[in-house]
Amino acid sequence: MFRFRALAALAGRRPLGGDREVAVAAFVAARLVAATMMTDALPVDVRATRAAGARAWLAAVAVPTPTRAPLVRVIDATGRGDPVALATALRALIDAASRCLDPPARRELDALARELDGL
Repeated sequence: MFRFRALAALAGRRPLGGDREVAVAAFVAARLVAATMMTDALPVDVRATRAAGARAWLAAVAVPTPTRAPLVRVIDATGRGDPVALATALRALIDAASRCLDPPARRELDALARELDGL
């Protein structure tokens, strides 16, 4: 099953620029978050390396300033393995990116945050 279909579809529909970049970055962040919750999750050091790579990628993407910091916090939290910090960071991202996200994409991110609450 392909996870985060609504986020991927939203990114595909948006024209080039800020809103599309936010959707793509949220998709990347969601994938990193989901990878921390798998039963066969990668070790923390590998996740930290992936987070560093995602952070470097984010530096080259035209994401609006109000959304950049919450994205960085989510990405960094995926490298630490703390589900409470990760859920908090994800909720802050949802709030910051809400104007760029459609309802289905928001629901996917909200569901992911609720999953983190259960860990």
